[in-house]
Amino acid sequence: MPIASNFTSVFSKDWEINFTQCTPNGYLKYTDLCNILQLTAGDHAEVGGISFNDMQEFNQAWVLSRMKLEIEALPKWRDVVTVKTWIISLENSRSVRALEVYVGDKKLIGCETFWAVFNTKIRRPEGLALPHEHFEKFPDLLSTSGRVKKVELYEEMKNINQRKVVLSDLDIVNHVNNVKYLEWCLDLVDYKTILKQKISSIDMNFMKELMLDDEVAIDEFQVEDKSVFAILKEGKACFALELGFK
Repeated sequence: MPIASNFTSVFSKDWEINFTQCTPNGYLKYTDLCNILQLTAGDHAEVGGISFNDMQEFNQAWVLSRMKLEIEALPKWRDVVTVKTWIISLENSRSVRALEVYVGDKKLIGCETFWAVFNTKIRRPEGLALPHEHFEKFPDLLSTSGRVKKVELYEEMKNINQRKVVLSDLDIVNHVNNVKYLEWCLDLVDYKTILKQKISSIDMNFMKELMLDDEVAIDEFQVEDKSVFAILKEGKACFALELGFK
């Protein structure tokens, strides 16, 4: 679609938290937080003319490669949150995008994401085929104190679960949706840690896509004030997660 008349390089959208997005304590699930962030990024791409539908004319899609969240507190049921987003950099097949979550004037969450342009036919990254010069880039305007990073895995990691990819795990690009990886791992965390909002940071790396009927192992290693998870197919890591605790 053409660039919207109301397009701006810094985009903002309000979301009201509903009960289906909350854990039993009434606070937003970490997975639904990630969904809201990605939907906001998608809405910004749409008004800027580089949405999924626009890119599909060239058999392209944005694929999330890395994501960092720094969490001071979570929104709760019926809160209206404002998500702000802008592009830090966009070159060839790679883009870094910043996001922030506010309730009123208070910033609760900062997020940095790293995206790749992915050809959905040949399943490989390639340069963005659409113009993007109308997006102002903000290389010095960061939303987190740390940057997206490579999650380091440990030799001492232990297997804690096995699972098989089912249809409900897949998204429109026909691979496991990135939030599903996080969900699989959080389901293995002590529920008290989640309900008491002990998670202060989340770092995720998405390395290889998973498809329907793939069988995977989930490994974990706990060290000091963090837990590291890996999702592996045939012994090779497809996803890495580092949870930092308060």
